[in-house]
Amino acid sequence: MTLQQALLQGTKLLEEGSIASPRLTAEVLLCHALHCERSFLYAHGERELREVEWIHYGRYLHERLNGKPTQYITGRQEFYGREFCVTPDVLIPRPETELVVETVLKLASHAGRIVDVGCGSGAIAVTLRLETGAEVFGLDISAAALRVARANAQRLGALVEFVRCDLLAGIAGESMDVIVSNPPYVPLGDRAGLQREVRDHEPEAALFAGPTGFEIYQRLVDEARRVLRRGGWLVMELGYNGRDRVTEMLGPGWRDVQVAPDLAGIPRVLAARWEP
Repeated sequence: MTLQQALLQGTKLLEEGSIASPRLTAEVLLCHALHCERSFLYAHGERELREVEWIHYGRYLHERLNGKPTQYITGRQEFYGREFCVTPDVLIPRPETELVVETVLKLASHAGRIVDVGCGSGAIAVTLRLETGAEVFGLDISAAALRVARANAQRLGALVEFVRCDLLAGIAGESMDVIVSNPPYVPLGDRAGLQREVRDHEPEAALFAGPTGFEIYQRLVDEARRVLRRGGWLVMELGYNGRDRVTEMLGPGWRDVQVAPDLAGIPRVLAARWEP
């Protein structure tokens, strides 16, 4: 079977399996099986697949048809122009989360110390270290996630200190200029309504916050008062319809509260300055 035929067959299977972007997905999986760039598929469309390549490609198609996200199959996801390794131990970085980084760069690009709470793959922490040069800490309760984050930081040349702890428990008081987080915000009752790729494959601890979905936000706001220096910023990604409820958590001492929408117009990132 030639590369062109394999690509057509894979696209057809994915279409029949109601997989989103079937052509692109087939290209990505075939490239992963061949260890090549996408341009190679079109420059060498008549090349015959080797048996081992066909075996790998078939397995990747099977995994995707069974709901496994493409990023977990390839082990890669781009974030802010850099390629990060991902495993089922970490949430797959989303494009909308880049707005968290952009918000920090807009409001606190000269911050000296930044902490990323629930760092997962390290995408936010590593990016902020490389973009700002600040001293950056990445916190996560999952030892497996921290292993992924450390590997990403080392591969990308980012000096980030990673600490295993529950939210901000491992950080001294009044020591940070910026607290940033993409916290879990899915209510437990919404589990059945999630896409199977998310529900069945991404880590539950990174998805579900509790019965309401706002439990982690409340804890972050409360702990941020202890950890932030005067004038420091708290920057958090918001879940759908989360803006009003999270804004209400900000009591006395919080100033300059602002919310940035994503490309779809959905309120996506909340930022507030601590000035007690």
